Amino acid sequence: MRTARHGSPGRRWRRRSVIFALPAALLVGGGCSVWQQAREPQAQARPEAVATATPSAAVATPGPVASVKPSPKPSLKASPSAKPALRWKPKLVAGQTWQLQLKGPVQLSVKADVYDIDGADATAAQITALHARGAKAICYINAGAWEDWRADRGRYPSSVIGKPMDGWAGERWLDIRRWSALEPILRGRFADCRRKGFDGVDPDNMDGYTQRSGFTITAAEQLTFNRRVAALARSMGLAVGLKNNLSQVNALAGDFDFAVNESCVRFNECHLLRPFLRAGKPVFHVEYNASLGDVCPTSRRLALSSILAEEDLTGPRQAC
Repeated sequence: MRTARHGSPGRRWRRRSVIFALPAALLVGGGCSVWQQAREPQAQARPEAVATATPSAAVATPGPVASVKPSPKPSLKASPSAKPALRWKPKLVAGQTWQLQLKGPVQLSVKADVYDIDGADATAAQITALHARGAKAICYINAGAWEDWRADRGRYPSSVIGKPMDGWAGERWLDIRRWSALEPILRGRFADCRRKGFDGVDPDNMDGYTQRSGFTITAAEQLTFNRRVAALARSMGLAVGLKNNLSQVNALAGDFDFAVNESCVRFNECHLLRPFLRAGKPVFHVEYNASLGDVCPTSRRLALSSILAEEDLTGPRQAC
């Protein structure tokens, strides 16, 4: 989950998942233009939008790509309508740096190999500028929760919108079991990321099964949703990262191209990311309210790409 996030009021990354009293077996779990942000002040968030939200008939179309063979595992793949483009396959590289900024104008002056920025706020020109410097760009989107400031918020049927996220005004959990309702929306967002030139996506809130979401979601159902999201992104030529969800890393590391983690040093959890590291996949890691001396020894020992940032994620950071 996330701590202080994004450009709109109240948009924050939560520092970590709060796992409620679940059986151990559940915790293991098996080992855009359409989207352009509406920028409504959080104070004017309208809860009634939840009750009246209806899905739109329009579905965004992926960028200029051709058709593919049907997936041998249709239950895990979004119905592909286009041939996958060549996609970025991140590698674990010593000294690789990254930047995480989800609020304010994108600071292109930061020297980093990889940028993770909000897909709705970024422009194609900014991504082109990053590519000209040899950097890669990751498109942040919210996959597991509904946000009342997004321009496509009305596309979600009210039946898939669950309980509010405690402490995060304007956000509600989604019923991730309803793939037929969510897939067209995610496809549209990923298509927008692709059109702008992003290399990968960072889908957030991929561990709703551990939360009081208003839905009875099992660990197995969470795994299915996460794999569907990953398969959809890959089918559209995008690398895809697993955000937090450390309890299911063993089961999901093969389905994702990199990991994004918050505060694993603070909570003594970084060792749980080893399945990505052993597979040669990078872990982009951020700590808040910490010092380089606290974070960098662990980061170097495990070969994480680590930064220290302010919780508002406006851009300033220090890298190990």
